[in-house]
Amino acid sequence: MSDPALGLLMLGLIVIVILMGFPTAFTLMGLGMFFGYFAFYDPAQSWADNRIFDLMVQRTYGAMTNDVLISIPLFVLMGYVMERGALVDKMFYSIQLAFRRMPASLAVATLIVCTFWGIASGLVGAVVVLMGVIAFKPMLKAGYDVRLASGVITAGGTLGILIPPSVMIIVYAAVAGQSVVKLYAAAMFPGFFLAFLYLVYIMGWALVNPKIAPKLPESETQVPVRPWIARLQQAYGRRMLPTLLTASVSPGRALAIEADGTRVRYANVLTSLSLALVPLVLAGGTMWATWWYVVIHQQPEVLSQVEISASQRQQAAPTPEVRAASEEEMPQELGAADQTERPTNDNEPEVLQQMGDPELQKSGPSQAELGPPPQFYTWFWIACAGFALLLLYYYWRMEAEQFEVLRLLVSSVMPLGILTVVVLAVILLGITTATESAAVGAAGAFLLAFQARTLDWKRTKEAVFLTAKTTSMVCWLFVGSALFSAVFALLGGQALLEQWVLSLNLTPVQFMILSQAIIFLLGWPLEWTEIIVIFVPIFLPMLKHFNIDPVLWGTLVFVNLQAAFLSPPVAMSAFYLKGVSPPHVTLNQIFAGMMPYMLIVIVCMVIMYLWPGLTLWLPNYLYGN
Repeated sequence: MSDPALGLLMLGLIVIVILMGFPTAFTLMGLGMFFGYFAFYDPAQSWADNRIFDLMVQRTYGAMTNDVLISIPLFVLMGYVMERGALVDKMFYSIQLAFRRMPASLAVATLIVCTFWGIASGLVGAVVVLMGVIAFKPMLKAGYDVRLASGVITAGGTLGILIPPSVMIIVYAAVAGQSVVKLYAAAMFPGFFLAFLYLVYIMGWALVNPKIAPKLPESETQVPVRPWIARLQQAYGRRMLPTLLTASVSPGRALAIEADGTRVRYANVLTSLSLALVPLVLAGGTMWATWWYVVIHQQPEVLSQVEISASQRQQAAPTPEVRAASEEEMPQELGAADQTERPTNDNEPEVLQQMGDPELQKSGPSQAELGPPPQFYTWFWIACAGFALLLLYYYWRMEAEQFEVLRLLVSSVMPLGILTVVVLAVILLGITTATESAAVGAAGAFLLAFQARTLDWKRTKEAVFLTAKTTSMVCWLFVGSALFSAVFALLGGQALLEQWVLSLNLTPVQFMILSQAIIFLLGWPLEWTEIIVIFVPIFLPMLKHFNIDPVLWGTLVFVNLQAAFLSPPVAMSAFYLKGVSPPHVTLNQIFAGMMPYMLIVIVCMVIMYLWPGLTLWLPNYLYGN
C-alpha cells in the first residue's frame, strides 16, 4: 500500500474509531503514532530511535507554548462560574414578563435568554440543561407544542459557540493561524443575525398556527407591583417618570405615604428614579460611544497619517538648488508657463495646507481614510432621532407595571450585560488581548456570583475542576490533531486530496459549496471539536488557490457547525435536553423540533455568502483589510 493510500486509510479510520466511542484526543495520537512509526521506519535503526517520538515531543511542546490557547481556561472558567452561580432564573422571569404580549412569548423569552446566556458562558451543554430545567416544563404546561419547545432550547443553546467570546473561535484561530480578535469581529453580526432568523421563525410559526403556542392566562402575565409604588402613582399620576421626578423634587406627599405600615423613604424614590432613567442613559451612552470611536478617537490617527505623508513628500521633493538648476535648463516658454503657484494662506495651519495640496493627497491617505464618510453623519442623526422617539414613546406609556418590569430587567440582565459588553469591547477595540479580556470576564463572573450570593465554596471548586477538565481535553486535542495532521501530510494524504480537488477545476463558488457541504455532512456523526482539529486543516491550504478569505470561510464554518449539535445521530443538544425533560417527551420529538433550525442555518450561510459585508465589514472597519 502506497503512502498516500495509508494517509486516506488514517482519515477513514479516525471517523470509524470516534463513532465507536473512543476518546478523540487519544485516538488521534494513537493513529498518528501508529502510522507515523511506519512512515519513519528505518530497518537500520532501533525502534526506540524512530523519529515519530521526536515529532510527538515537538507537537506537545508546540501546544504547550501556544499563546492563543491561554484564553481558553479563563473563558471556560467564566462560563462555569456563571452556570454554578445560578443567575439565569431571575433573568428568564424578567424577560418573560417583558415579552408577555408577543406571540409565543415563552419561546421568545427562552431564545433571548439562551442567546444572552450563551454569550456569557459559551457552554452549549450548560445552557441547554439550564433552560431545559427552567423553561421546558413551563412551556409544556402552557400547552406549547413539544417540537416548538424543544427546538427553541436546543437551537438557542448552540449559539454560545458562535457568538463571541467563543472557545470554538479560539480553537479555529489556533488551527488556522488567524487573529482571534478579527474572527471575533467577523462572527459578531452573523451570530446575532442567526438568532434573529430563529426569532422570525418562532413568531411566524406562532402567528400562522396559534395552537402551537397558546396565549398565557392573565394570572401569569400580571406584573406584581409593590404597594408603595401603586400609592405613589395614585398621589402624583399614572406615568412613572413624571411621578418620580415630581416626588424627588417635592417629596412631601411621597414621604407621607405609608405602604403596609412602613413610611416611604426618600432614598427609595431616588433609587427608583435612577432605575427609570437607565434606558435614557444606555441610549445616550451608546450614541456617545459611537461618536467618540468613529469621529473623535480616529482624528489623532488621521492627522498623524497626514503629517507622515507630508514629511515623506517633503523628503522626496527636490532641493531649491536642484529646482533652480532644472529651471535654467528648461525652455523659456515652458518656464514662463509654469510660474503660477498655488495661493496659500499664511494663517492656515500647515497640516491643513498639506491636506489641500493635490500632490500630497495623491501620495498621502485617501479621502476615505481622512475621517468618517459623509453618510455617517446622516445615519448617526437619524439613529439619534429614532432613539429619541422610542424613548418618548416608552416613557409616555411607562406606568407601574412597565416600571416594575424595567426594575427586574435592570437587576437581572444589566450586570451580566455590562460584563459581556466590557469583555467584547476591550477585545474588539484593541484595549486588551483576548487572554487579558478573558481574565476580566472570569473576575467579573466571580463578582456577579458573589454579589448574587449564589456561589459558595463547593460550587467554586466544581467550577475550577470542570474548567481544568475541559481545558485538558482541548489541549490534548491540539496535541493529537497536530500529530495526526503532520503524519497525514507526511504520508502524502494532504497532497493527494489537494490534487483531487484541483483536478475538478472548481470555481471559488463551487469549492465553497463543496467544502461547506462536506463539513455539514461531517456534523451529523461528529462534534465541532473533531471537525475543527481534523478536517478544517485539510481545506485551509486550498483557500489561497481559490482566493477565498480565511476569515469569511471560517465564519461560515462557525455557522455551519451549529448543525453539529442539531443533527442526529450525534445531536448532543437533543441528549442534553432529553436528560432533563419529562418522561413522555421522546427523543424523536426533540429531533423533529430541531430539523427546521438546520434549514435556517443553511439560509443564514447563503445570505452570508451573497452579502459578505455581514461578516467582513466590522473586522475591516476596525482593523483594516
